[in-house]
Amino acid sequence: QVQLVESGGGLVQAGGSLRLSCAASGSIFSINDMGWYRQAPGNQRELVATITRGGSTNYADSVKGRFTISRDNAKNTVYLQMNSLKPEDTAVYYCNADIGTNYRRHYWGQGTQVTVSS
Repeated sequence: QVQLVESGGGLVQAGGSLRLSCAASGSIFSINDMGWYRQAPGNQRELVATITRGGSTNYADSVKGRFTISRDNAKNTVYLQMNSLKPEDTAVYYCNADIGTNYRRHYWGQGTQVTVSS
């Protein structure tokens, strides 16, 4: 019933930029925290950035100063602006949102591949 649809992934050179977006749709009463996570081959999924409904943000140390998370509550959308990309940023990036419908739970997007070449 609730879906998170991601876009914006792709292949870029080191030092380049990408902007990811994730739009939530369905029978949504409220969206609380939203975030981005990533999973590189052989690794566990890790936090990249989170943002509260009011706009407070937190970032993994590895992306601080390079990535910016933002959201548009009117569009039920969260964004991740990624600048100064490094090869170690290569991963599948997943959108996450804490959404209230009949119940409140976290939902995951399908993931979008980000590949950064040297």
